[in-house]
Amino acid sequence: MPKTPIVLLHGFYHGAWAWTEVIADLAGRGRTAVAVDMAAHGLHATAPASAGRRPFDPVAYAAEPSPVSGVGLDAAADLLAAQLDTVGGGEPVCVVAHSMGGAVLSRVAERRPGLVAHMVYLAAYMPASNTPCLDYPALPEGRDNRFMPLLVGDPAATGALRIDPRSPDPEAQSAIREAFFGGVDPSRAAAATALLSCDAPLAMVAESTTLTDQGWGSIPRTYVVCTEDRTIPVALQRLFIAQADAAYPANPTTVVELPTSHSAFLAAPARVADIIVDRATVADQC
Repeated sequence: MPKTPIVLLHGFYHGAWAWTEVIADLAGRGRTAVAVDMAAHGLHATAPASAGRRPFDPVAYAAEPSPVSGVGLDAAADLLAAQLDTVGGGEPVCVVAHSMGGAVLSRVAERRPGLVAHMVYLAAYMPASNTPCLDYPALPEGRDNRFMPLLVGDPAATGALRIDPRSPDPEAQSAIREAFFGGVDPSRAAAATALLSCDAPLAMVAESTTLTDQGWGSIPRTYVVCTEDRTIPVALQRLFIAQADAAYPANPTTVVELPTSHSAFLAAPARVADIIVDRATVADQC
């Protein structure tokens, strides 16, 4: 039986590098996976000029308009669709999306459902139809997130959700680790923090996707709930699932739980690989 290709998509500030250990574990299980960079991230990232100036000026850094401010869900979805076309050769693939990568996956799955055999949302945004991701942190289920306090400057002015991963302030570094890398080995968390980009486009969280029965609602999906997540609180993850199942009761979400922080790919890469293999095997049989 042919094996369904697997594509791994990271979330805000990360890059394809985030999946390195999961890819190795998947290879050991006989599955080949490809990690791709999201628009405005990884090799597509562009930092504000003030981020590299020395001496560093925090006021200028907080105010400078972002060079990626114009990158919205359309651009991100176009890039991901092209990546899926390349990896799958036009055949559907199993896509695993983390965090804000989930919103990009949803847009692609709605527009080109033939590209996606199975959707796996790993502690990811899985927004309801016509609902911007930006709406969710203000809900009761999302208010205790540790992400929003990391933001530097006014997103409306800079056009970005900006963080300062290179800050020498120990408290700032601790806040980033607590939000993203709880439960991850400290040296590995420090290395991952050093790789984070600083700007995520505001447009990507301000825009929404209209979901339909024939598009996103027709594709099998799995949600991996990370129960120790401090960026997308567990109550918010469960809200995504409840909203999806209410909208598409004939195609319910398969739910798997992991006792990890937001970055399960670093905290428990072997367990994440187990889940992906299981879901990809389901896709193989469809």
